[in-house]
Amino acid sequence: MSDIIQILPDNIANQIAAGEVVQRPASAVKEMLENAIDAGSTHIQLIIKDAGRTLIQVIDNGCGMSPTDARLCFERHATSKIRQAQDLFLIRTMGFRGEALASIAAVAQVELKTRRHDDEIGSCITIEGSDIKEQNECACAVGTSIAVKNLFFNVPARRNFLKTNAVEFKHIEEEFFRIALIHTNIAFTFYNNDKMIYQLMAGNMHQRITALFGNSYKERLNPVEENTQDVQIKGYICKPEFSKKTRGEQYMFVNNRFCKSYYFNNAIEKAFSDLLPEKTYPSYFINLTVDPAKIDVNIHPTKTEIKFLDEVIIYAILKSAVKKTLGQYTLSTEIEFNTVEGLDLNPAPAPRGYIPPSPTVKVNTDYNPFKSNSFSDYSSRTTNKAWENFFEMSNAVDVDERSEETSQQALFVESDKTDDHDIEINTSGVVQVLNQYIVSTMSSGLLIIDQQRAHERILYEHYSRQTIKDTASQQILFPVQCSFSAADAEIISEILPDLRDMGFEMNTLGNTVFVATAIPAEVKDSEVQTLLNEIVEDYKNSLMQKFADKQQSIALSMAKRLAVRNGKKLKQEEMQNIIAQLFSCKMPNMSPFGKKTMIIMKENDLTEKFK
Repeated sequence: MSDIIQILPDNIANQIAAGEVVQRPASAVKEMLENAIDAGSTHIQLIIKDAGRTLIQVIDNGCGMSPTDARLCFERHATSKIRQAQDLFLIRTMGFRGEALASIAAVAQVELKTRRHDDEIGSCITIEGSDIKEQNECACAVGTSIAVKNLFFNVPARRNFLKTNAVEFKHIEEEFFRIALIHTNIAFTFYNNDKMIYQLMAGNMHQRITALFGNSYKERLNPVEENTQDVQIKGYICKPEFSKKTRGEQYMFVNNRFCKSYYFNNAIEKAFSDLLPEKTYPSYFINLTVDPAKIDVNIHPTKTEIKFLDEVIIYAILKSAVKKTLGQYTLSTEIEFNTVEGLDLNPAPAPRGYIPPSPTVKVNTDYNPFKSNSFSDYSSRTTNKAWENFFEMSNAVDVDERSEETSQQALFVESDKTDDHDIEINTSGVVQVLNQYIVSTMSSGLLIIDQQRAHERILYEHYSRQTIKDTASQQILFPVQCSFSAADAEIISEILPDLRDMGFEMNTLGNTVFVATAIPAEVKDSEVQTLLNEIVEDYKNSLMQKFADKQQSIALSMAKRLAVRNGKKLKQEEMQNIIAQLFSCKMPNMSPFGKKTMIIMKENDLTEKFK
């Protein structure tokens, strides 16, 4: 029997390695930016076209390479940062594996131009699918320019698995953020399809955060700093009131390298406990400086996971540092202790022989409790308490706890009929229970409605069918100025026609600032910026989940933000309107997030409770 084991050719081995290192265009962006940083650059340009499918180019003004190094850098396991095994435990650079450029060159057409400071002429190398096509001398600037064209041109199956341009661009932007946020001493420029998206000047982390996420973050950030022998912590957390519905703005770095650590993330969220609304998450930008000998960054191909020797100690220190910041900054801004200097709290001496008068109690002898409203007040309180006990005993409200992602599917499923029979509702005797449920009598029993979910359904269907002709909007006396990050401003521009259908009238004022001159009738002036932020955030999430309908995404955001909240006391007229509008909806049974809006307790159910 002949031998069956053989050594793979280099081009196949490189493609296999590329599957780990280069999963999508963002992976190539990460590796190329890291190499530019390690080259000692002070300015780096990132240029992409068609979300990286057509072109990814990184230009830096770093140290450059010799002709020999320019060729060797595309060989597997070729690196300038590791000389012996011990060096793996002293790593302070970004790239070190020596696989990145070899993997990229295996699945793309690559052109490299590089020149060192002392060289008069540079080198140019062209590679296609690991094959070096040519290497020549060329005139070029000091530093390195590497252009990756037609990614996955020779692996069509992997190219077909790429998502839409919007999704792939979001991944690239995220990798850019992870690099730019921590390397604040480097200036960055980012071009997308020949349009400059970001121009970041060298500065500090506070300046870099506001440059990437918008000027509104100037008021949101509180500094975190702690120095111990085990770890040095430095960065910023956002105030609790600016929490997000997703974990998108959570950036942790270890020795200036982005790190995913669910363990340390838990430490930060524990520090925020009891300060955040339900199902929201804190935003933070924190760098941990740890002795490289006490961590291992060589456990994952993308180097985003790190193993710590003293993780329990670091967990406790990190949690304590965040708590200290929350106590020092957040609470001190909410509670102001104003003291009056020179206030003498010592009583003046009484005159000799002075006897203080005895205290007196004034009594209204004409008071008759049966002539006042006290009895009716008591009756009302007793009645409300009886309703509370009734609902606690009956367990009438069956809350559907399905996740929001799963419940999104309910939007596309026809609901069951509320009842097999015609519903006759008596809205003249509507009662609100626990400031959450609207209760009305029916011909067959009791109708119990969750006021928030019902209003969400009403608003969602209202905004889903809005057009410019039937839009109800209000002109603003003083136009509202709203600022966004560059990426979010792009989204606002993209969905602007849909926002106009909803009742917004907005004009651009620069690249990242918009001015609202008219807003939907249900929106307050003070809510405009917050509402638009939530619309953008939800729209980004809908893209990631492949919900491409812009109007649906915006309508969901509007309904979620503007619906009456549970806990709000409603007037009779408001409750009657909710009932009437709910039953004019196409799907009155379910909220737009797939949860029940109502239940019906039939006469038999009520009778059974009293047995």
